[in-house]
Amino acid sequence: MSEQNTPYRVLARKYRPQNFEELIGQDALVRTLKNAIQSGRIAHAFMLTGVRGVGKTTTARIIAKALNYVGPNGSAGPTTGDTSDCKLCQAISEDRHPDVIEMDAASRTGVDDIREILDGVRYAPTEARYKVYIIDEVHMLSKQAFNALLKTLEEPPEHVKFIFATTEIRKVPITVLSRCQRFDLRRVDVPTLMDHFKNICAQEKVEIEEDAVALVARAADGSVRDGLSLLDQAIALAGEKITGQQIQDMLGLADRARNMDLLERALTGDMPEALEIMDELYRSGADPVVLVQDLLDLTHILTKLRAVPAAGEMKHAMAADEVKRAGALAGNLSMPTLGKTWQILLKGLGEVQSAPNPQSAAEMVIIRLAYAADLPDPKDLIKKLSEESGDAPAISTSSPSEPPPPPREKVSAAMGGGAATNAAPAPEPQPQTQSIPETETAVHSLADVVSVLEGASEVLLAGQVYQYAHLVKFEQGRIEMRPAEHAPPKMTQDLGRVLSAVTNMRWVVSISGAAGAPTLAEQAEAARQQEVSNILQMPVMKEVMEVFPEAELVDIIELKKD
Repeated sequence: MSEQNTPYRVLARKYRPQNFEELIGQDALVRTLKNAIQSGRIAHAFMLTGVRGVGKTTTARIIAKALNYVGPNGSAGPTTGDTSDCKLCQAISEDRHPDVIEMDAASRTGVDDIREILDGVRYAPTEARYKVYIIDEVHMLSKQAFNALLKTLEEPPEHVKFIFATTEIRKVPITVLSRCQRFDLRRVDVPTLMDHFKNICAQEKVEIEEDAVALVARAADGSVRDGLSLLDQAIALAGEKITGQQIQDMLGLADRARNMDLLERALTGDMPEALEIMDELYRSGADPVVLVQDLLDLTHILTKLRAVPAAGEMKHAMAADEVKRAGALAGNLSMPTLGKTWQILLKGLGEVQSAPNPQSAAEMVIIRLAYAADLPDPKDLIKKLSEESGDAPAISTSSPSEPPPPPREKVSAAMGGGAATNAAPAPEPQPQTQSIPETETAVHSLADVVSVLEGASEVLLAGQVYQYAHLVKFEQGRIEMRPAEHAPPKMTQDLGRVLSAVTNMRWVVSISGAAGAPTLAEQAEAARQQEVSNILQMPVMKEVMEVFPEAELVDIIELKKD
């Protein structure tokens, strides 16, 4: 057949590796398999796992050819080198050898399909040295199919080898994994992909610019097949010379530059220009959901550049000038601003996805971003609150998921951290009582009782009183209380004994059936809630809560004067 009449083969098939030497980016796997074949320590089952396009099925075929190699005269043994001079290996490469069976588990998932394999395992190979079963996407097999395979997989005949390939290794039962020799195929790094693509372009007699091949390699995201598909598309687009601008247009990176314009305008508070760019992108066919996702990706890139300025060589599909521009923009933004931007966009993405009019929801996200650009950083906000309210408490910027440290550290330790509240109990009014002898410790309220117990190192009992005691009546030498539902049964008995010993006077603690006052813990929590309510009524806090509706005030810290 003439060259003109030969059907075109895509680059991913045309330049598929045929031996271990041509396999790129998997040095550890190649070294291990070469040593195993050369030493004769060949496993009966292999598990190849990795992302799409890194060479799982290709590696399986290379193993099958290496094990069954007989050479041009039919007398050679297994090899780790070139197998192109072996007719049997050529048949395996063309998927027409009867002893190398490839099965797609995605379309043949049932136990009946596995039963066909088990029936054929008993018979010796017709031509090859080993009968090799290659099962792709093995994680798609049903539970019954895996169970049917287990016994044969553990003790297969000497002439049978199993090679499994999967992209979802966690979906493969551990009972199957334990019977296989596992190899993790890594993503191929950008420099290796660039060298590989340059070599292919040279063989195809196509000129490609350095920026162009770098963009293709980064867009491939570690997948050789994805990169070759992009390179095939680029050759069809550009012909004999591929430029960086052509790759940018093909990959839609020109739109990414416009997205960066949009994010920059929003973060600098230029709302009219930001909305104009938003409308322009929408008219050109941009999906609002995809647009917000792209803004999230850009925010992530900017944050990485802000945190690690040397990360300008990060492996993302951006042109060199765009990376430089992103670095300059990141340098002008603070980390709190970038964090705030990420939270607004992340919350906005859900709104855009569920909104009846996604474009309107996306515009609201941009407006929110532009409005938030004028808000002060948390440190400036705390300072402003302090100046407005004098000795007003500062607002903690800790995450709502992190509980604030309890002020009553001793009580918290005694109760295991769960019993204490976040603020100290409000002191009860001291009743007018007669003077106490100097030999006795003054105790005028239930709060004084807790303080005395803590001073005497009776921390556990102090915590119990603080948390569970509903005071009904307090007199000098006599306390009536109603224990809470989960109070320790001996709390009142221990309290009378310990309090008498500490204060050098007799105390009688009795249980009452009356409701009593709230516990000290409940009083402290009520006081804290009132203080929170007062703070949230401040004008500045109202503005903050309007911009960040999901925010919570999680702690109140009293500022100490110098």
